Amino acid sequence: MWKEVGIEAWLGARKTSLEDARSTVTDIIARVQNEGDAALRDMAKKYCTLDSIAVPEEEREAAYEKVDVEVVESLVEAHARIERFHELQKPRDLWLQEMEPGIVLGIKTTALARVGIYVPGGRAAYPSSALMCAVPAKVAGVKEICACSPPPIKPLTLVALDIAGVTEIYNAGGAQAVAAMALGTESIRPVQKIVGPGNVYVTLAKMMLREKAEIDFPAGPSEIGIIADSTADPRIVAADILAQAEHDPNAACILITTDKKLPAKVGKEIERELDSAPRKEIISEALKNSGYAVVADMDEAIAASDVVAPEHLSIQVADPLAVVTKVKNAGAIFVGRYSAVACGDYAVGTNHCLPTAGYSKMYSGLDVQHFCKTASVEIIDRGGLETIGDVVETIATAEGLHAHARSVRVRREL
Repeated sequence: MWKEVGIEAWLGARKTSLEDARSTVTDIIARVQNEGDAALRDMAKKYCTLDSIAVPEEEREAAYEKVDVEVVESLVEAHARIERFHELQKPRDLWLQEMEPGIVLGIKTTALARVGIYVPGGRAAYPSSALMCAVPAKVAGVKEICACSPPPIKPLTLVALDIAGVTEIYNAGGAQAVAAMALGTESIRPVQKIVGPGNVYVTLAKMMLREKAEIDFPAGPSEIGIIADSTADPRIVAADILAQAEHDPNAACILITTDKKLPAKVGKEIERELDSAPRKEIISEALKNSGYAVVADMDEAIAASDVVAPEHLSIQVADPLAVVTKVKNAGAIFVGRYSAVACGDYAVGTNHCLPTAGYSKMYSGLDVQHFCKTASVEIIDRGGLETIGDVVETIATAEGLHAHARSVRVRREL
């Protein structure tokens, strides 16, 4: 179960799983497009009978009675930390800078008007994902946030959405929920952007529907990469591997180490802990997608990690900051033995919605900027136009766009 793996092969398997779902997702999208709410109701029959696609306010309020008070208080505290961190990311609505006499340039930032968030919920409740998706949208200033989660929606999820200020909630899960938010149905109005993690079907649906609604990034089954040397504690390495593996049978973990003895020690810890793990079956399946690679030195470990570009990267080495400065590709980086990935999952304040399957090579994790769009602002007076007029006219003429050149010349002749 705990085996040595090739870096390229491990990453290739992560991306292949997306393509395996394409036919199914194509059919689901077509059904939602043609049948609307009826398709959502029919596909939910496997789990429950839906009286309403939209979750009524009284159900959201009643959810608090089904959740332990201590859990509610913890969600409120986590919400506060997540909000505080994301407030630091909020851009100025407008900034202007005089670049040279007569030329003032700037950026105007506007929040998206309507976004959709997907909150997983098939095998377990994920109130943390509700917070992670909703908080940066709220901080950005998005006015309309709709949330979809597999029915029947767990009370924990409803409470978290309420704490985050999301009141537009729909009983829809899987690829059909993504299609509903992108295309619209009788109950769900289309959104500009869809964010949130999910299984391979959810992830592929997001990627296939980008012409209808922008997405955050491909965020499929969870994964972790660990860079470790001989100073790493095998108990900590094993604990983080098991933590990610319990998410989903398709989750995956990879240890990259310079210590030939460490994998065996970690393997023993995994076996010891696995016997008593409540989600043993899920972990066992995920471990089939997992393994380790032994490399010659730390530079090779960093290079291998950058190829993997893991969703979560844990650095367990003697000089971790030296590694942090060299790593290029990771969704989130956890430094040192006390930085458990689980802290980022829940309550330290950073966002746990991150690109998977190597996509951190080109995408960043969810933040406030994902919910904003920008427009450049140009303010030019007569003096400024004289400064750049010759350059503009020369280049426009060279391109054969004579009206462009003329639009500047007319102003200079006034």
